[in-house]
Amino acid sequence: MDPPSSITLVLLARSGDRGALNELLSEVQDGLYGYLVRLVDDKHLAEDILQEVFVLIWRKLSWLRDPEFFRPWAFRIASREAFRRLRKHRVLARMLGNEALLAELPAREAPPFRQEWAEALPGLLTHLSAASRAVLILHYLQGMTLNEVADILEVSPGTVKSRLAYGLASLRQQIGPDGSLPPPAQQPHGHSSERSNP
Repeated sequence: MDPPSSITLVLLARSGDRGALNELLSEVQDGLYGYLVRLVDDKHLAEDILQEVFVLIWRKLSWLRDPEFFRPWAFRIASREAFRRLRKHRVLARMLGNEALLAELPAREAPPFRQEWAEALPGLLTHLSAASRAVLILHYLQGMTLNEVADILEVSPGTVKSRLAYGLASLRQQIGPDGSLPPPAQQPHGHSSERSNP
């Protein structure tokens, strides 16, 4: 027998099936955790946020209109909670920099992204604002379309494109003109996306 689909799991979890809820959460746990670690740049804070996200998913699952959109919906909840926590800790103001000004810029197409940078991307992301970091993580590391990213972050597609272009331009400043990555000594240390077991 084939394992139940995400849609089936959502429907079962809505009806009170705890096993289905646990399986549903397990399906998105690693992706959400990796996204949160890179977004907030703190493993312990990411773990705290993930726990809160799971509680919010459990409490709000009945509000999800289209079960097939569970994964983007879960990332939207994670994004909201992460930005709420960052604001609470007043880290967001420092990290966002000129994002308000950036949001007013006209949208433009992002330049191409070289695939060999993907492995080094998590370490390079720590130098970006949280808003640009969220777009890059969701689009390049989670494989979401720009429209899905816009829905998750609750911003316009033009804003997503601007943040993507700004983030890629900032990354290019860290990367040599010939496309070479900075030496490992210049990349941030101690920000692993692997979870430690308590």
